[in-house]
Amino acid sequence: MNKIFLILVLSLALFAKSELYDCTKIFEERKGELILELERIDEQEQALNALKEATTELLNKKEAKLSEKETKLNAQEADLKKREEVVSAQLKKTQELLKELKEQKMNKISQVYSKMKAQAAADVLSKLQAKEAAKILTTLKPKTLAKILSKMDTTKASEMTEVMSNVKNK
Repeated sequence: MNKIFLILVLSLALFAKSELYDCTKIFEERKGELILELERIDEQEQALNALKEATTELLNKKEAKLSEKETKLNAQEADLKKREEVVSAQLKKTQELLKELKEQKMNKISQVYSKMKAQAAADVLSKLQAKEAAKILTTLKPKTLAKILSKMDTTKASEMTEVMSNVKNK
């Protein structure tokens, strides 16, 4: 029985040793595969980091260009606003001068018609367009206006009066 037991123990030891050997061999193979996989992952990580750095650098360059363009545009906008203000001021001044010139012109025309005899002024104004004649008549003194209108044809005088009332209301 001892012999059988001894044979059994020896065969189990041999069997366990071969299993142990097989496990170690499997672990060593798997360890090699894992090392290769880690190297591949490390290479991919390095490539990803390089791509990330390149992308970040490109993004920074684009942001710098955009910032520079924005600064230029802001400067141009400020310049345009200044120019617009200058032009607006000049336009206002020009409009005031034009208005003043028109008033002076109307005053001179008014003076001419007020110095004319009522009949002569009525004849000339009757031949003008009603709107133009009304502009002139509105600048005259009421006494002079009354004399001129009284010398006009009644139809023409009523037409002038109607146009004058519209001119004054506007």
